[in-house]
Amino acid sequence: MLGLDISSSSVKLVELGQDKAGNLVLERCAIVPLERGWITDGNIEKFDEVADAVRRLVKKSGAKTKNVAMALPPSAVITKKITLPGGMSDQELEMQVETEANQYIPFPLDEVSLDFCIVGPSAASAGDVDVLIAASRREKVQDIQGLAEAAGLKPVIVDVESYASRLATSRLIANLPNKGLGTIVALFEVGAQTTSMQVIRDDEVLYDRDQAFGGAQLTQLIVRQYGFSLEEAESKKRSGELPDDYESSVLRPFVESMVQEIGRALQFFFTSTPHNKVDYVMLAGGSAALPGLTAAVTKHTTFACSLVNPFEGMEMGEGVRLKKITREAPSYLTACGLALRRFMQ
Repeated sequence: MLGLDISSSSVKLVELGQDKAGNLVLERCAIVPLERGWITDGNIEKFDEVADAVRRLVKKSGAKTKNVAMALPPSAVITKKITLPGGMSDQELEMQVETEANQYIPFPLDEVSLDFCIVGPSAASAGDVDVLIAASRREKVQDIQGLAEAAGLKPVIVDVESYASRLATSRLIANLPNKGLGTIVALFEVGAQTTSMQVIRDDEVLYDRDQAFGGAQLTQLIVRQYGFSLEEAESKKRSGELPDDYESSVLRPFVESMVQEIGRALQFFFTSTPHNKVDYVMLAGGSAALPGLTAAVTKHTTFACSLVNPFEGMEMGEGVRLKKITREAPSYLTACGLALRRFMQ
């Protein structure tokens, strides 16, 4: 199964397999940039152009698999944890979930794609179970399914982006001392427009927050400093072909402001919860690999900060260019989490 991550700035694809010993293998991965305005705030504004980009991505990656897992942004999905009596049949559970969902979903149920899963026994009341409900406007789900179908793919899973990135991160947390049990990790995903933060402990989200800050601001600074067009600035940012004073005049001040944003977000977490520290800060997303960023975050926050490589501990397939993937790995966190759904339902 492919993992296909569609954001406002790019589409990314990951295909995972397993070797005979059961180790995960990164078979293929690829990324294709999207033009500004094709996707805005999670809404697909230019369907044909994005569908064409997905087609090009599949061709570029060389993937032969058709089944694909995709995700919606958290803003497009309403999730609610409810407690129901244990021992219900699937049919009874479904009816009860629909009844409960009516209370929480502000649209008619016939306009909604609704799903649920049993999380486990309820900690609050014996004999009951906790059930997670997820609902989204049907048109949102149909839009991203349509993109996959236009590229000749078969959408089999529609997830939530933050859940997929959490699944990929849980593999990495399990490699920490004591298998990561009881460890508090602050995960920051630096996108083009938005940086999203999730604080995780034992697969539970303690806190989450989005900030309007991302890699697009670095592109804007390059435009302002050197007079390039937006397209030129984005292209030169990716290739590294920038003037000699770029590092001191543009990059360093941007890294400093990103460090301040991360520090501020952690402070919000500390003032809104009983917690006053995290054990690790993990950075993912396209702008997470900026030179000097992880060291600056460690220095500013005093918490150990590392760059996320969702492919850590995996074997590399023949179709993977190691140098390229090492540089781009933090961008693939959500796509990797989606591809992992095949092995970790």
